[in-house]
Amino acid sequence: MGDSQPRILVTNDDGFESAGLDALVAALDGAGHELLVVCPDTDRSGSGAAIGYVHPDEHVDAVQVRLPRSGHTAHALDGPPALCVFAAVLEAFGPPPDLVVSGVNPGLNTGRSTLHSGTVGAALTAANLGRSGLAVSIDAGDPQRWDTAAELAVEALAWVLDQPERTVVNLNVPNLEPAEVAGFRVAELAPFGIVRAAVTGAAEGRLQFELRGTTDPLPTDSDTAVVRSGHAAFSVLDGVRARPDPSLERWIAERSEPGARAS
Repeated sequence: MGDSQPRILVTNDDGFESAGLDALVAALDGAGHELLVVCPDTDRSGSGAAIGYVHPDEHVDAVQVRLPRSGHTAHALDGPPALCVFAAVLEAFGPPPDLVVSGVNPGLNTGRSTLHSGTVGAALTAANLGRSGLAVSIDAGDPQRWDTAAELAVEALAWVLDQPERTVVNLNVPNLEPAEVAGFRVAELAPFGIVRAAVTGAAEGRLQFELRGTTDPLPTDSDTAVVRSGHAAFSVLDGVRARPDPSLERWIAERSEPGARAS
């Protein structure tokens, strides 16, 4: 990204009171990065890359808050993380960021369910707006070792900064002490996440959902399995993209022939 110091937007999907956000800000600040913190004012987990609701007069509420651990000023926005990214890039809070770091999320964002993650959605939105993004999550545990994920995020960021614009990395970290993590491993997306949703009841005007842990075997190179092995799973995401399809080209060509659609 050149020799100049990049301006990094830090956001999350759990709100400004999240200990994971504060730990991430403290680690990035300690590494000497220039930071802008813009995050949801409440928990917006599961929002994906949605931009949420904007009032009829086209305003969004935003207030300044101070993070307790890092002491850093943050802007708490009445909207999901993707909207925070949009607002920052549109210079609502000063010069636009060069890159987005999102997290630390409590709980893994692995497998195809990453599509629904607000943490990952912020990083994908960054790519949509011409920036790179790093999403950071840590496996659930008690105590939650936020500093491990924050420390590894600083390391991963060094790689992201050397990559082309629109690079998106999903980093999932085991809930271990830093010295206990076996290192980084490149990981594919697992065929499913760590939990699966089930409808356990249906009544008039009400559905009951339940998230159930999965015990199905996973490929050893999948992100969930990599974390379970004690490594930090490092996955580069392509995001939304269209693919060529010869059969579709033929179908369109056939329908373009004279009289084809009328028959």
